[in-house]
Amino acid sequence: MAVSAFVLIRTEADKTKGAFENLTKLKGVKMAHTVTGPFDIILLVEARTLHELGEVILSKIRGVDGISRTMTCVTVETG
Repeated sequence: MAVSAFVLIRTEADKTKGAFENLTKLKGVKMAHTVTGPFDIILLVEARTLHELGEVILSKIRGVDGISRTMTCVTVETG
């Protein structure tokens, strides 16, 4: 069963567009939106395991130029 999370991303000033373009190319990113509010980008990320999900977030997403902060919300199934 796949594991998914919403990753809320804050970018440095004037780097949102470039960060967005790079993020959409990453394996595991299923959906990406630029948004208004306290965050600049929201991603839906999927992986095979929680460990793999963590690797994508820590190694790939946070490594994209222009990203200053992330907040990860792992999805859970109810019922």
